[in-house]
Amino acid sequence: MTIGGSTAEAELAALSPWTHRAPPIARAEYDARIARARALMADAGVEALIVGAGASLRYFTGVPWGASERLVAMLLPPTGDPVLVCPAFERGTLEADLAIAADLRLWQEDADPHALVADALARWGVRRLAVDPALSFQAGERLRAAASGVELRDGARVIDGCRMRKSPAEIALLAQAKAMTLEVQRRAARIMAPGIAASDVVRFIDAAHRALGAAGSSFCIVQFGRATAFPHGLPGEQYLAEGELVLVDTGCLVEGYHSDITRTYAFGTVEPEVHAIWAREKAAQAAAFAAARPGVPCEAVDAAARAVLVEAGLGPDYRLPGLPHRTGHGIGLSIHEPAYLVRGDTTPLETGMCFSNEPMIVVPDRFGVRLEDHFHMTADGPVWFTEPQPAMDRPFG
Repeated sequence: MTIGGSTAEAELAALSPWTHRAPPIARAEYDARIARARALMADAGVEALIVGAGASLRYFTGVPWGASERLVAMLLPPTGDPVLVCPAFERGTLEADLAIAADLRLWQEDADPHALVADALARWGVRRLAVDPALSFQAGERLRAAASGVELRDGARVIDGCRMRKSPAEIALLAQAKAMTLEVQRRAARIMAPGIAASDVVRFIDAAHRALGAAGSSFCIVQFGRATAFPHGLPGEQYLAEGELVLVDTGCLVEGYHSDITRTYAFGTVEPEVHAIWAREKAAQAAAFAAARPGVPCEAVDAAARAVLVEAGLGPDYRLPGLPHRTGHGIGLSIHEPAYLVRGDTTPLETGMCFSNEPMIVVPDRFGVRLEDHFHMTADGPVWFTEPQPAMDRPFG
């Protein structure tokens, strides 16, 4: 049995740390990322790039820090070592995390770090600076004031141009994260029982991720019955009853790379309409996968999924009953990142791009079905990271 019949204690006892671990990103790959960024800077007509704390800083330097009110940033000149601007008291931690050679520019609490950036730009003769789109507005404005005469440009072309196409090493890390979460999903389905609280399932999923060697769940959504009609759930506690749908959406991190897998299944007997919607959801997910061919624009994948729904009288567009959001998103060091499987995103699909495939169907205020698996693009087409759910009463192959 794959749904119910076990306990959280029994399932946790059967788990042990993941043995087939993907290696972390090597120094040579970080160096290649820096070289790629410089080539894209030249193409974009900018002389330097600034990257703030967050996923992109981790991508280029290995430093896994989130953004705060203190400026932590990498400044990439056309040649020579990147410059890392960082509070002086963080030097030891920075050096422990740093995966590349860098020139450290440290600042004390009463100093202006933006002046450090402006000074470096002036010495390099930079007139056009590409700015990380994730850098805060406040930091951007302070930088503009400090570096008067320097034109600030959107750095998305450079950063996305590097991060959208994953290397084999990145794909291996993503594959491990997704395999771990699929195993957690499998175990979670087994603990479902009448009256179980959604919060208990959330706690189990976190503990199961930890048992496999992750730092717990990176996020977790557990919905029962009517709550499944709301893509990200409802507030308050829920308790599972016979004849309800279960929707579990969760993920973890491996070396900063995300998983994000959703399963929707029946707990007991559900109405024929629910079966029909579930089957249409599976068909839409399959159509999106089939449409994902090298060179095809991202929006065509979204269109393929929606066509399957329109054929069944759902939608069109974002009307409900139907699909209320995009078909999928890029995934990597950020759980949602460019490119996106949505109308208007004409980015051509290329080898190494990684996406979620989740064309959810919502029947307003009654129920929803989301099947979410991820694929990566190869020269021959898409390859699943995890195999899609086979049937509504069989969440796993």
